[in-house]
Amino acid sequence: MIIHPGIKLRHIRTFLDIASEGTLSAVARRQGISQPALSRTLAELEDLLNAQLFHREKRRLVLTPEGALFRHHASIGLQSLESGVAALHPSSSGASIRVGILPTAASRLFPRVAVQFRERRPETTIKIETGPHAFLLSLLREGRIDLMIGRMPDAGEMAGLSFSHLYEEDVVLVARSGHPLAARPVGELLTEVPVILPSEGAVIRKTVDTFLEVLGLSRLRPAVETVALAVGRGMLAASDSVWFISRGVVSEELRRGEMIEIPTGVRFLSGAVGITQRQAAPVNAGAALLQRLCAEESRDTTGSAPA
Repeated sequence: MIIHPGIKLRHIRTFLDIASEGTLSAVARRQGISQPALSRTLAELEDLLNAQLFHREKRRLVLTPEGALFRHHASIGLQSLESGVAALHPSSSGASIRVGILPTAASRLFPRVAVQFRERRPETTIKIETGPHAFLLSLLREGRIDLMIGRMPDAGEMAGLSFSHLYEEDVVLVARSGHPLAARPVGELLTEVPVILPSEGAVIRKTVDTFLEVLGLSRLRPAVETVALAVGRGMLAASDSVWFISRGVVSEELRRGEMIEIPTGVRFLSGAVGITQRQAAPVNAGAALLQRLCAEESRDTTGSAPA
C-alpha cells in the first residue's frame, strides 16, 4: 500500500508527541495550539491510515497494537528524514552532538564528562536539552537528540531503543542540615512535615509511590512535586520540608553538608542510570566518545566498572 498523499509531516509529529506524552492537553500546551485542533489532526491521520492508533484508559491515550507498530516505523522515518536534511549542510554550523540530560545526571556526572569531551573534541559543540523524561524521550524518538543520559526508561517505552547501563543510583530522602525532626522514624516524619515528591512524569516517581504504599501513606498529599534542584534546594533551606530525589541531583549538597540524608530502611529505592539511544541510529563518533567518557566517569565516581 502506497502512503496516502494526504499524510503530512505535522500528522506524524503530532502522533509521535501524543504517543510520548499520553495526553492531548500536554502536547497542545507544548505545541502552542488548541486541544480541539490537535484532536482534529489525530483524527485526520487515523482516517488517512484507516486505523485506530489510540484507545483511552482513564485520562490517558494508550497506543493500540496498530499505533505501536506505526510509531516504530514513523520514528525511524522521521529520524532518517532529519538526518538527510542535516547531511545537505554538514558544515553550516560546525560539528555538534545533541544530548538530552535528565536531572540525575545533570548536576555531577555530565558536567565532568562535558569538560573532558571539550578537551578531546574542541571542534564539536554539545547541544543540551533538559526537561521531563517523556519530553526528552519524544525528542530522542524523533531524532532531535542523539542520546539521552539518565534513568532507564520503563520496559514499555523501550521499543526501538537501546540502553547502556552505567551505574545504580539510590533515590534518597533529604532535608536541610539541622532539621529538627530528622531523628524521627521516617513514617512519622512524613506525616508531620511538608513532603516534596518527584514529578508524576519522573521515572523515579513509581518507586517512591511504592515506598509510600509500604508505609501505609499512599494517600499522602505532597506540598510540591519537582525534580528541579533549584526548587527543591530552596524549599528545604527555607522550611522543614523533606524531598525524595535521586542521589545524583543532590550529591554536592550532601557532600558539602548543606543537606542530610534521612535513612529510609529499604534497599529497593534504586535504579539504573545510563545512556538511551535509538537502535536504528547511525554510528556517530561524537556519541561513541561521549558514551565512553560517561562510562569512565561513572566508574571513577562509583568505584566499580559499569555493568
